[in-house]
Amino acid sequence: MPVVKISNYYRNQLLFNGHLQTIYPAIFRKKVDLPFERERIKTPDGDFLDLDWLKGGSNSLVIISHGLEGNSQRPYMTGMAKVFFDAGYDVLNWNFRGCSESMNTKPIFYHSGASYDLDHVVSHASTRYSDIHLVGFSLGANITLKYLGETFWESKKNIKKAIAISVPLDLGGSCDKIDQLKNKLYAFNFLHSLKQKIKKKAKVFPEKFSTKQLSKINTIRAFDNEFTAPLHGFGDADDYYSKCSSLHYLPKISHPTLVLNARNDPFLSNSCFPIVKEEYSENLFFEYPKHGGHVGFSPRSGQERFWSETRALEFIQSQNIN
Repeated sequence: MPVVKISNYYRNQLLFNGHLQTIYPAIFRKKVDLPFERERIKTPDGDFLDLDWLKGGSNSLVIISHGLEGNSQRPYMTGMAKVFFDAGYDVLNWNFRGCSESMNTKPIFYHSGASYDLDHVVSHASTRYSDIHLVGFSLGANITLKYLGETFWESKKNIKKAIAISVPLDLGGSCDKIDQLKNKLYAFNFLHSLKQKIKKKAKVFPEKFSTKQLSKINTIRAFDNEFTAPLHGFGDADDYYSKCSSLHYLPKISHPTLVLNARNDPFLSNSCFPIVKEEYSENLFFEYPKHGGHVGFSPRSGQERFWSETRALEFIQSQNIN
């Protein structure tokens, strides 16, 4: 049976709800300045991925995946990278297609189930490291769990442990939650960024992209139905959500893996907090703090680390998994 751990996270008293715990660190947290080295690698389909490395000569590597419309240099990414780099690990923050400073070259971009790109990154890193850990945030956490639950990736043999933070285990439920009126600010920000990418793509691939209805799209689900699903080979948004939700891949995960979701996360539906089931691996751990927001988990004071970073390092370093 998997373990549900009682969390020891205590929120900053000034951030008294999930929205503040989400928005405050997203706006006010500063990026940590680290000596990243950029590497561009080709993908099997002729596209590219931009990777940002922190190398200190370690035999252990932590690969960190960002969230929707994020990138390798977001403060939550560099914060997590610093914690592991300071602890003696090499770190790889990678950019999904179209999320670095350069737009990718193919009509497709990234999506919540693009485990093939994570596999390519892991395979690339496996030539240098045999001891690899994965950390994923939000959409990147969904990709991480889906990847771990799929049976056909040879590169998984190098993975030791993984952590999924603020993960939308049920993509459809999460999209509907974000699209609710009380969460429209989040949906608006995501859609504004996504629509800009569609406009850029349409200039290069006019036969693939029609922008006529773009202004009428006002929900994440509608965007996925119009663009994400058909571009990446899915019938519609429901088909995309069904095939890519990491909730369906949990029973196949055999690596020690921590799922860390805050109960007051405004992005996550109730279906993103699964009840423990017999078919889940004993190596699967669920931790549902009462507070934290979405990719938040701010410290109680400015002198402390973000709690999710402390928890991630603790889980990776623990000998007796808990």
